[in-house]
Amino acid sequence: MRTLLHLSYLSLAAMTSMPAIAADACKGTLYFTFDTGSQSQAEYIASVLNRHHIKATFFLASEKTVKGDYSLDPSWASYWKARVAEGHAFGTHTFDHVYAVRDLSADRLEVKPQFGADAGKKRVWSHQQYCDELKRVDARFFELTGTHLDPLWRAPGGRVTSAALAAGKACGYAHVGWSPAGFSGDELSVEAASNDVLLRRALNGLKDGDIFVAHLGIWSRKDPWAPAVLEPLIRGLEKKGFCFATLREHPAYRQSIHPASKKAVRP
Repeated sequence: MRTLLHLSYLSLAAMTSMPAIAADACKGTLYFTFDTGSQSQAEYIASVLNRHHIKATFFLASEKTVKGDYSLDPSWASYWKARVAEGHAFGTHTFDHVYAVRDLSADRLEVKPQFGADAGKKRVWSHQQYCDELKRVDARFFELTGTHLDPLWRAPGGRVTSAALAAGKACGYAHVGWSPAGFSGDELSVEAASNDVLLRRALNGLKDGDIFVAHLGIWSRKDPWAPAVLEPLIRGLEKKGFCFATLREHPAYRQSIHPASKKAVRP
């Protein structure tokens, strides 16, 4: 990001107009996904994706940001509208970033919201309550952008239970995790995994068809992942011949998404 400030207008224009790898030249396709978080890296990540002509999939929750607001507040409308215009895909991450704790029965589960009125408290929800929580994101996203989500969801922390999966399926959402090599590690402590280690791990491990996950900012990580890793990772993967696509094109999801890609799941 900093280096771009020193580029001339002409060199920047040339850089942003460079074509992506032709589809028939791809040696594999990767699916980059980003979950909301502190949003400290949201603008940076968007700019990198744009420079490399990459379409990603964003999973949204209403999380507290470094600006003191929440990521699905009206103050973020312009950010999400811009991502819609760029052609990215979007799924629900539960409105209050609700962790699934355990199943109590086939259709009841214990949950723990991270934000909202019940933040930090364990609650017992039915299938319908869980479904309503997923749909809250779609309703807010439509208010902010005039567009509905794709019928995709991701459980916070990737923690799913049988009841949660059944609830999501019943209200029309397909759950999306990530590939083993697709864990960016951006939420790990720097002591546990430096950015250099995370970069090498991703470059060496990602393979055709993998789903990669990172966040739009993590509160706890002292050395932010995105500025150090994202662009070197993309450049390295491009050199290997990889192309990038949203989950709308993923073999496991495209059949269920495309018939409703612009209508999605309404509240």
